[in-house]
Amino acid sequence: MMLDSRLHYTVAVARAGSFTAAARIAGVTQSAVTRSVADLEREIGYAIFYRTARGAILTERGRDFIDGAARLLEDAHDLLRGSSRQGDPYSGMLRIGVAPASLEWLLVDPLAELLRRYPGIRYDIRSAPFETVVQQLRSGSVDVAIGFDAAFGEWSDLRREPMGALETVLFVRRGHPLLSKEKITLDDVAGYDFVSPSESRPYGEVVRDLYESRGLDWHLRVHRIDYFPLARRIVARSDAIAVAGLAYTQSDQFKRNFAALRDFNPFPSLPMCCAVRARWEPKPAVRAFMGAVTRGIAHGWE
Repeated sequence: MMLDSRLHYTVAVARAGSFTAAARIAGVTQSAVTRSVADLEREIGYAIFYRTARGAILTERGRDFIDGAARLLEDAHDLLRGSSRQGDPYSGMLRIGVAPASLEWLLVDPLAELLRRYPGIRYDIRSAPFETVVQQLRSGSVDVAIGFDAAFGEWSDLRREPMGALETVLFVRRGHPLLSKEKITLDDVAGYDFVSPSESRPYGEVVRDLYESRGLDWHLRVHRIDYFPLARRIVARSDAIAVAGLAYTQSDQFKRNFAALRDFNPFPSLPMCCAVRARWEPKPAVRAFMGAVTRGIAHGWE
C-alpha cells in the first residue's frame, strides 16, 4: 500500500457496512481496522461513521470524506496499472455527475458511443440533487457534470461548456380535467400538485412562484422527485402535473398513458451545459464525453 492504509480500511468499512466485514475483505483483524479508522477520525477532527449495533453508518461529513478517499485510491490504482504509459489517455475512470437524476436518459447514446470509441473507459455515474453534484465537482469527486446552465452559472469556480437546449413540455395522465379546457392558464395549473425534478434553477423558482404569486403555500403542492419513473407513476395515478423531455412525449409508451400540455409550458427551452472545474484542464476522456453529449443534442437526443 503506497497510500495511507487507513484510507483503504475506512473505504472498506463504508462499502462493507461494518468493521467486521471490512476486516474480512482487507485480510486483517477487526481491531486493526477499528484502530485505523479511529486514528484517522482523530486526525481529521470529526467522525466518519456512526457506530451502531447494526453496523457503521456514514455521517454527512463522512460521506464527503469517503467520496474523496475512494477517488484517491481509484486514481492511484489506475496510475499503478500504468494506463498512461500504455499510450491510451482515454482509459481509466470517468466520473460524471448528473443533476437532477431525471436527466440520466440524455446520456444513454453519448456514453454508448464513447465506449465504442474508447473501450478502456470505465464509467462512474452519480446522480444527485444539484447542490450535491456541485460540491462533488468542486471537490474533485466527479470529473464533469451535466445539467441546466441556469443552475451552474451561479458558481464562478466552474467553467461551463454550452450543450444546446432541452425542449420540455408539461404532461398529465389521460383523462385529466385540464384536458377538457379549451385554453389552459396559470391559474388552472396552480390548482393541481406539481412534480418537480429539482428545487434548483430553472425549475425551483418558476414552480414556487406559480403557487406563491397566487397566495398558495407551495410546500403543500410540490413534490420534488428527480427519479423520473417514480414521477411518471405519480402522474399516472393522480391529477399531478409533471415535466418531461419533448423526445419522450413522442414515444408510444407516453401516448398510451399520458397527454402533453403543448400549448402551455413555463419551461419552453432549457439551455444545457457540461461543467468542469475552472482551475483544471479537462482530461481527454472528459473532452470526448462533452463532444459526444454535444452531438447527442444536435441530433435531438434521439
